[in-house]
Amino acid sequence: MFSLALFIPFLAIGQKLPSIEEKTRDTKKYEGYLSFYWDENNGKILLEINRLDTELLYVTSLPAGLGSNDIGLDRGLLGDQAVVKFVKTGRKILLIQPNYNYRAITNDPSERRAVEQSFAQSALWGFTVEAETGDHYLVDATDFIMRDAMKVSNQLRSSQQGNYIVDKSRSALYLPRTKNFPLNTEFETTVTFTNNNGEAGNYVQSVTPAPEAITLRIHQSFVQLPDNNYKPRVFDPRSGYFPISYYDYSTPVSEPIEKFFIVRHRLQKKDPTAARSEAVKPIIYYLDNGTPEPIRSALLEGASWWNQAFEAAGYINAFQVKVLPEDADPMDVRYNVINWVHRSTRGWSYGASVTDP
Repeated sequence: MFSLALFIPFLAIGQKLPSIEEKTRDTKKYEGYLSFYWDENNGKILLEINRLDTELLYVTSLPAGLGSNDIGLDRGLLGDQAVVKFVKTGRKILLIQPNYNYRAITNDPSERRAVEQSFAQSALWGFTVEAETGDHYLVDATDFIMRDAMKVSNQLRSSQQGNYIVDKSRSALYLPRTKNFPLNTEFETTVTFTNNNGEAGNYVQSVTPAPEAITLRIHQSFVQLPDNNYKPRVFDPRSGYFPISYYDYSTPVSEPIEKFFIVRHRLQKKDPTAARSEAVKPIIYYLDNGTPEPIRSALLEGASWWNQAFEAAGYINAFQVKVLPEDADPMDVRYNVINWVHRSTRGWSYGASVTDP
């Protein structure tokens, strides 16, 4: 009997995994870029992974913030952006972030491999395959989605507002903004941070109804990367652009190893030979339809002034500003949005972008 008891667990491990259809029979499916399933009875998100070793963009943000300019956890704040990929070994799937701060821009695979192996990558999470159908794998992504992806606890601690930690019993998936689109998959959670040891800071007390519990919403996005037809443009400090940078170890010794490129929209003329032409795809910014008047009209007019520069550069009506339509979803990655954010005190405006690095 003792030998049989030892054998049974190994027999269970060796059993064939159920199909995705079997595992998700009593769940609601969200079809899209990365299809997922909502298991309401168990409060779980089951993610279907069928893009192994394919790079995509992972973005975190804060759609419902704290309201304190001094702490900085504003509504609409963007967090980390990373190129990631799912890598499978056995029943384990790792979410790997390659280290693109260090690269070798060369056609020599050995040279690229030497740089890749010289600097650490990051495994952001590890999933266990629970079901499979062909080359599609199902994992329980609940703990990954419910974590403090925006590092709110660190921000509160560094601003001396208290030692807050995630309280799982007061946190849940936020279904109204958990959605799927053809080019992006969106998850949102209501996350509560509690401070049971020590008094909350003055900034927290001024904007939170019960300072011992701060409830925010954290958003996570998986976005399809664009094609490879984009032409990078070298950064010049006189240009007025914001740069991204990385170290290129294939650089000749006579040149700087750190490379800088501007962050910009992709804009192409319909007729590249024409002095003035309409754009293949104009740049459109949509103003938050919750912006009050007269600020709404002022923002529409002021932002539209940028089109003068595009006209001077040879584009016709290539930069446009509109109010976000009621039926449009600002989480759809196809929309550029100007958000209107309320704070308890006066603050400043800032810009951020979801960028392919």
